[in-house]
Amino acid sequence: MLALRKAAGLSQTQLADLVGETQGNISFWERTDKPPRSDILPKLARVLGVSVETLLGVNDEVPEAPPFASGPGRTGELQRAFEEARTLPRRQQQKVVEFVIAFVNEHKRKAS
Repeated sequence: MLALRKAAGLSQTQLADLVGETQGNISFWERTDKPPRSDILPKLARVLGVSVETLLGVNDEVPEAPPFASGPGRTGELQRAFEEARTLPRRQQQKVVEFVIAFVNEHKRKAS
């Protein structure tokens, strides 16, 4: 998991925040052969941009760059911001969506 986290450009603390775990748990999973709990595996896979099978070492999948990545295999700042926005109450999430859509539409309008 260490190599996948580093490929995503995340610190242990950042990864822990994104999946709702402690930095200590991330460190433990990186230092031992014990896999993360089954309830955490899908979250880790999504954040790291790999399959659960890759996290478990079942295949040698090369991580693809997740959406909004800042480089091959790297989780970009924008994706991290959206991951954090997902923890907001639904009403506030909707405000974020409205702002982003308005901002993108304005950019498109100016570009054409």
